[in-house]
Amino acid sequence: MRRPSGISLVVLYSIFAVIATAVNIATQELVFRVYEGPFFLVSSVGAGTLTGLVVKYVLDKRYIFRFQPDDAVHDSKTFLLYSLMGVFTTMIFWGFEFGFHYLFASKEMRYMGGIIGLGIGYISKYYLDKLFVFREAAKA
Repeated sequence: MRRPSGISLVVLYSIFAVIATAVNIATQELVFRVYEGPFFLVSSVGAGTLTGLVVKYVLDKRYIFRFQPDDAVHDSKTFLLYSLMGVFTTMIFWGFEFGFHYLFASKEMRYMGGIIGLGIGYISKYYLDKLFVFREAAKA
């Protein structure tokens, strides 16, 4: 799988990080608007995390690492490993988002914390993915 011509890896990865961040925050806002029950904040952040994870996985495996799974089982195992590598980076993201929520007590600042945390997390995640998830594809 080839990357679009004329676009560097850093630029493409950055664009995908912005796309996944937008999906994450949009999902949070949607859940925030439709669900007002117990644990609404955790529910919205969790839903955003899941949608952003799936979008980022699909884009990264295809265009960043040019990964071709052998079959659905191989793809599922790779997605599980990708998700496990994201646990540490998700802690960074959630730390910033919940920290900003606690410090500033506003939805807008909570989202700002989430965006900062996602940015830091995505930089770390690239290296984790390159070393542990897509190492064979990264060598090619």
